[in-house]
Amino acid sequence: MKSFIDIIDLNFSYNEDNNAKKILNGINLNIKKGEFLAILGCNGSGKSTLIKHLNAMLLPTKGNVFVKGMNTKDERKIYDIRSTVGLILQNPDNQIVASIVEDDVAFGPENLGVAPKVIRERVDMALKLVDMYDYRKSTTYSLSGGQKQRVAIAGIIAMQPECILLDEPTSMLDPEGRKEVLDTIKNLNKNFEITIVLITHYMEEAVNADRIAIINEGKIVRVNTPRAIFSDIIFLKEYQLSIPPVVELIHKLRLNGINLNNIALDEKECINILKNYFNSFE
Repeated sequence: MKSFIDIIDLNFSYNEDNNAKKILNGINLNIKKGEFLAILGCNGSGKSTLIKHLNAMLLPTKGNVFVKGMNTKDERKIYDIRSTVGLILQNPDNQIVASIVEDDVAFGPENLGVAPKVIRERVDMALKLVDMYDYRKSTTYSLSGGQKQRVAIAGIIAMQPECILLDEPTSMLDPEGRKEVLDTIKNLNKNFEITIVLITHYMEEAVNADRIAIINEGKIVRVNTPRAIFSDIIFLKEYQLSIPPVVELIHKLRLNGINLNNIALDEKECINILKNYFNSFE
């Protein structure tokens, strides 16, 4: 995978005063085309501020962000950048602008000046991708939280971005709604090669990523695969990150003298590891 977004020595303060506190402090990170990157960190670490730089909602105080070679500081490229990178916010109610589902999904393409016939095709395609086509005539206010978030994602898809940024999109949802949204995100990434950048507090969502970037006090402190990140329990505790239940289970079993060689990232892996362990005694 080639580089898609390049973040180079990114510094940011909300106040331009030289003595102002830096929210982001010297961040360097490359995001590859078609990858699924999860960003983790404590509250106030700078996660949301970081991804708002990726579609030029915010501009660097110092340093640069390039999207497909376009500098976000270049005002002439703002339209192209925001057409390339879409942003999904935490609360879907903040993004839904129409009372009917299909009208809401059509809003973005209409503002881009897309022809009506093409808009119809894009709306139908986007709603099918998020499994909300049967609700196209429904009122948006009658939907569940998970359904609203999927409609918000469909609205971004209809604009045909190559990358979708998601800022804790499941934090306000129940478990079923979270599963619906996460399944949608994984489908877009794996089957349609849309680059995904996900901020989440749920470690079981982060395990689905290709890579995880850990941010603390405005700095990237580690970037690695989920397996490598979650193998380091001491590191997770140092940065006050929660430990996925299956990872914690394996860790506790090891502490109690059970010799397990691998860590599990999900329930299926955990079951297989335990099966193999007990089968070794037969």
